[in-house]
Amino acid sequence: MSMRSWPILAVVLLLIGCSVTQPVAVIGQKGLVLRGTATATLAGGSFEATNGKLTCAGTYDSTTGSITLNAKVLCNDGRTGFAIITRDKGLQSGSGRVRLNDGTEADFIFGPAAQAF
Repeated sequence: MSMRSWPILAVVLLLIGCSVTQPVAVIGQKGLVLRGTATATLAGGSFEATNGKLTCAGTYDSTTGSITLNAKVLCNDGRTGFAIITRDKGLQSGSGRVRLNDGTEADFIFGPAAQAF
């Protein structure tokens, strides 16, 4: 490997190593609870939550310093939608609302509070 490649390798390793994963809970109607994780990196953010039958996942811009996040959501049963999530001051936890294209709504919680579900 040439000396000119080292800076590129260093940046790649830095980007790979900078990620934060937090627990997620999505609480729907009639006792439906999906559990999973959200991971934020310098390249973007994603989450996935499941109950073993239904799985919903999404992506969001984790690089913004904004308190409010907008996430696209796609579920394995074909439904799509969005989530609007408000992060707490430290940007490592928060809550919001998911709305799917069939009108279904659910609460979205991430961070340590999601572990209670």
